Amino acid sequence: MADKAFLPTLAQLRMFVTLVENRHFGTAAEKLSITQPSLSQGLSTLEKGLDLQLIERSTRKVIVTPVGQKLVPYARAVLEAADVLEAQIYGGRESLTGQLSIGVIPTIAPYLLPEFLSIIQERFPKLEPTIIEATTPHLMENLRDGKIDVALIAFPSKEQGLTEIELYTEPFVAALPEGHEWEGREDLTLEMLNDVRLLLLNDGHCMHEHVMDLCRLAQVDVGYNSDSLSRAASLSTIIQLVAAGQGCTLLPASAVHAEFTRPGIALAQFAPSVTAERRVGLVYRKSSARAEEFAALGEAITESYEKTLTSAAPLGLRIE
Repeated sequence: MADKAFLPTLAQLRMFVTLVENRHFGTAAEKLSITQPSLSQGLSTLEKGLDLQLIERSTRKVIVTPVGQKLVPYARAVLEAADVLEAQIYGGRESLTGQLSIGVIPTIAPYLLPEFLSIIQERFPKLEPTIIEATTPHLMENLRDGKIDVALIAFPSKEQGLTEIELYTEPFVAALPEGHEWEGREDLTLEMLNDVRLLLLNDGHCMHEHVMDLCRLAQVDVGYNSDSLSRAASLSTIIQLVAAGQGCTLLPASAVHAEFTRPGIALAQFAPSVTAERRVGLVYRKSSARAEEFAALGEAITESYEKTLTSAAPLGLRIE
């Protein structure tokens, strides 16, 4: 029977959560800077006090019991609140101090990070950001498992238990081989995509899904375009294919400053009346106690996006 006077310590909860996240005693002990026997003893004390089995131990793997799974989000919430309290105590009332792991999708990271990291360094000098670049499914998994604190993605997240902060709406532009008949145009329609060989990212990238959704909306021959794709894992690779005359692609406007300075690439834009865009924002766990900090982080991201677009104006990007 559980001892109702028993209250888990923060150290015990951190042991439990770290073990759940890593599913390996050795790895969890290393991350906690303790020995495996100390980790095992701490977890046993927690289980004994709660009169619950949280972890099934075996020589090959660690299995979290159903009741353990139920307690994980509550344990994380307590630890996150404790981290915020510690930051307030030792960092005064300053926002965004200490370590923060930020997940960013690959179609945002290389384009916004130069401005974003510069703004962060100037505005929040005591922040220690760790950037994790991955596709949306991987970021959502890491967010659920507590491996990252917040993620910058293109909406929707399609996940329960998360809070979303929409930051900006970003238009898509067309990247063409230099000398293409569309070069410099600002009146493209979605239907015109039927007339080109469209190059897209691999499945799993949200950019792939967004562009395919646009094609379906405009009744573009998606089957034709899918069959003719040269599969690529990054927009930079696709840009090289475009420059070689292999086809055309759509890019987010924030990529113009970095990608359209390459030789052999031309820019075209959709008519202002055409909705060809994506919504970008931050997502974090509802259990997190850092809502104010993430709002401040979002403001810095939005500012970095606007500065990135301004840098692309000399290349012909229409700033609306």
